[in-house]
Amino acid sequence: MADQLGRKRQVKDAVRENLREYIVTYVFLVLSILFVILSGRTLQDIFSQLMGRLTRNLFIVLALIIPIIAGMGINFAITIGAMAAQVGLMLAINWELQGVTGLLAAAGITLPLAAFFGFLIGSLLNKMKGQETIGSLILGYFANGAYQLLFLFIFGKVIPLSTSVTIVGASGVANTLNLMGGGLYMALDKVWQVPFDTSLYVVSGIIFAAAVALYLLKKMSRKRFIILLAVSIIFSGLVAFVPAVGAMVRTTTVPVFVFLLVGLLCLFNVIIMRTRLGQKFRAVGQSRTVANAAGINVNRVRVIAIMFSTVLAGWGQIIFIQNLGTLQTYSAHEMVGLYAGASILVGGASLNRATNTQAIVGTLLFHLLFVVSQDAGKTLFGNPNVGEFFRVFVAYGVIAVALVMHTWRANMARSKKSTLQA
Repeated sequence: MADQLGRKRQVKDAVRENLREYIVTYVFLVLSILFVILSGRTLQDIFSQLMGRLTRNLFIVLALIIPIIAGMGINFAITIGAMAAQVGLMLAINWELQGVTGLLAAAGITLPLAAFFGFLIGSLLNKMKGQETIGSLILGYFANGAYQLLFLFIFGKVIPLSTSVTIVGASGVANTLNLMGGGLYMALDKVWQVPFDTSLYVVSGIIFAAAVALYLLKKMSRKRFIILLAVSIIFSGLVAFVPAVGAMVRTTTVPVFVFLLVGLLCLFNVIIMRTRLGQKFRAVGQSRTVANAAGINVNRVRVIAIMFSTVLAGWGQIIFIQNLGTLQTYSAHEMVGLYAGASILVGGASLNRATNTQAIVGTLLFHLLFVVSQDAGKTLFGNPNVGEFFRVFVAYGVIAVALVMHTWRANMARSKKSTLQA
């Protein structure tokens, strides 16, 4: 009897802790379901729009994980990585480079620029330890001014450019650059596209086979094995045997190559954390004092984390813009950090802990709300602009709540530690 009561108490504590940990995720899930119902849009249309948003945004959100693990919070300075990517894309258009070749050239230009900017950002954030999240946000705003100066006065006036990218009759880069004329539009997406249901069956089969192999090799727990098998069977079964679900996804195509890049980034995030450098990231994130006492160069590790994040975010911005088809020269980068930060927080990440799963779930929920919020606002208030204002409010609100919760938890931990020491 006592054992049963103990187990029940453990279950209740686990549920309570899970709710406390993922309250933002659950609230977003409820809001998303409610807004899908209120929007009145077909599930097929919503799913198609959501897949497009995942294609554009998922890589950028995953770029935030390494600095979070290294204890540097949300790297809102990924905006600067996006700016570096836009320099690369602008030059690729100026040189009239075509298709994947043009995007690879843009990625090559982005790499040294974003790495250099990441080094500067990391070095500066080392001067404001404990305030990295706010510091990176301010850095993004500051860099935006330098970016505007570069594109309005330096490019086209000091650095000559072709008329295909400059403002007619004036200096500076045009406000909008079209990627369609040079074949850059969806160049990565079109490399390999398959129907969603086909891709789902293949992925489910891979998960099933991998789970069986790892379980037989005793490298996976029974609980995780059962979960993976259930997920692969349930999702495939829903599409194959439930007509409504099959009809919803059948007309949607998946840009396989882009999602392979996303998968490689997820794998990179996992593998690097098992290396010596990854262990340093974790050690610095858990305690800078202990890491320093262990002989780790804390400042250097933090700079490397920001450099990784800035470069990856720049490449993610290239994926974003090639899918969109137009480069809004002076504004395309402005909300990158805000929306990516809000997405990963919605998935249950905190300012010192994040995983690939949290990034994927957060991006899914955050952008699902984006897809349906305008229509839900029109249904509720007769004005679709209300939905637009609501989703921007939610983006800022999620970040504010995360910052408050992080501070509260840190204060509670310090208070508990002081009580135990006393």
